[in-house]
Amino acid sequence: MKRMIGFLALSVLLVSLSGCSYLFYPHAKDFAEKAKDQNHVQTLINLTNMMETSAKAARSGKGVDQALDDLHNQFHAFDDNLCCVDKETREKPAHALAVTHNKELWAIFKRVWKFKNDQPQREQHLDLFATEVKELRETLQTLK
Repeated sequence: MKRMIGFLALSVLLVSLSGCSYLFYPHAKDFAEKAKDQNHVQTLINLTNMMETSAKAARSGKGVDQALDDLHNQFHAFDDNLCCVDKETREKPAHALAVTHNKELWAIFKRVWKFKNDQPQREQHLDLFATEVKELRETLQTLK
């Protein structure tokens, strides 16, 4: 019994530390592969382009439609890849600003998800999300 509890505790620890986005959001990996570039910052920029396109497409939808699901997976792919840049890039002030934009996007996305069935709220929050993504992309451009 103690071994089983220890094994479960270790499993939970490993999953939580390894970032389980690809476990729970398997399509995020697909979007990360589509955006892949030799330059890691360019990969992030490609993901922001995808997120902006999906946010605009999801404005007129309702519930968890394809555009919102794509945005959700793209956002997880972006979040997973943001921490994977090299040490030199992470030490730049622009990277710290990109992390701040990412946190702001999480707050906005949670509101989008909450109002996914309420059309006026959904549209407003998706517009705000797209604006924040533009600012994030401009920040990432300075890291290149």
